Amino acid sequence: MPLRPGVVAAVRGRHTALVSSAAQIPSPAVLLAWYDRHRRALPWRALPGAAADPYRIWLSEIMLQQTTVVTVALYFVRFVARWPDIRALAAASLDEVLHEWQGLGYYARARNLHACARAVVERHEGRFPDDPAMLRALPGIGDYTAAAIAAIAFDHQSAAVDGNVERVVARLFAVGEPLPQAKPKLRAFATALVPERRAGDFAQAVMDLGAVLCTPRRPRCVLCPWRGDCAAAAAGIAESLPARAEKPERPVRYGVVFWLMRDDGAVMLRRRPEKGLLGGMIELPSTPWREVPWDEAEAIPAAPMATAWRSGASAPSRPRSAARASGATRAPASGCPSRPSASPCSRRARRSARPSIRRARNLPARGRGSQSPPCEPRRPGLSAHR
Repeated sequence: MPLRPGVVAAVRGRHTALVSSAAQIPSPAVLLAWYDRHRRALPWRALPGAAADPYRIWLSEIMLQQTTVVTVALYFVRFVARWPDIRALAAASLDEVLHEWQGLGYYARARNLHACARAVVERHEGRFPDDPAMLRALPGIGDYTAAAIAAIAFDHQSAAVDGNVERVVARLFAVGEPLPQAKPKLRAFATALVPERRAGDFAQAVMDLGAVLCTPRRPRCVLCPWRGDCAAAAAGIAESLPARAEKPERPVRYGVVFWLMRDDGAVMLRRRPEKGLLGGMIELPSTPWREVPWDEAEAIPAAPMATAWRSGASAPSRPRSAARASGATRAPASGCPSRPSASPCSRRARRSARPSIRRARNLPARGRGSQSPPCEPRRPGLSAHR
């Protein structure tokens, strides 16, 4: 299959020779035939032959950022049952959306989701634009999401390149350069593959191929419709691609978290600033987070009120939950209550004999799409009786 002239122009320069020198560009028709037989049944995906709903595609793509399909499916069904279209979601309050989002993590997505819904209603009369550039102008929509919506919802000839697609393309053309340096090269290859017809089905087909067969570990190459065209499979190096540059060690940040409870059991909480990490979320008050631990004398001035703070009981470590955010470091959204069984981000404050503050530190993330940030108590902090 020859390269389209527009694609060659789009990848002019150091990528042109690379794409042009590929032995063969795999046939999209082969992958589409596989997709027609083996496509995944997903709640946001239109039935074969039916037109895709841009609202459902957009909602699913925002939810799927840094979160698995299995996790998103339940939330998606609940969201569309409560807000079946963009106008219904735009009419909801931000607090309602954040409450429904609880458990998906990365709460900036929920705030952008709500802002985007209102922007579509106000700027575009409740209709998503079909142009990727116009989509990118909406809150919370970047290059990938704009391309995915344009391709899947409007059959625009766009290359939606996520992690699955990068993996498929890196193996297909045996790109040995590590990520993230290889991203422009992989995008050029992915763009060259997009057919003029059924661009939306093709985008979903490549995603399904990466999710089902061309998996990070133990790829099922024998079942792949593109096996005959895959350079990595021919060389026996599929599982080693894409290569990744070594990540720097994530630094640790320390803070002191204040636990203050009235006699009626009410716990003092505060709302984080709207912008920044975990913006707009409710948390226990704390000091700023820094590279060295705090001592009691330093922490007291940052207390939420003047009172007689004292040392609190130590709590055992709990499992570290995963809370990824942009950047290498994260600060916990709340601290550790004085009862050992209470978790840092519990939605219900548990009773404690005395309010307290605790020293905690943030830890490297594990996994994806967590519900709460990590926090590990170190040594007793301070408490106050009121």
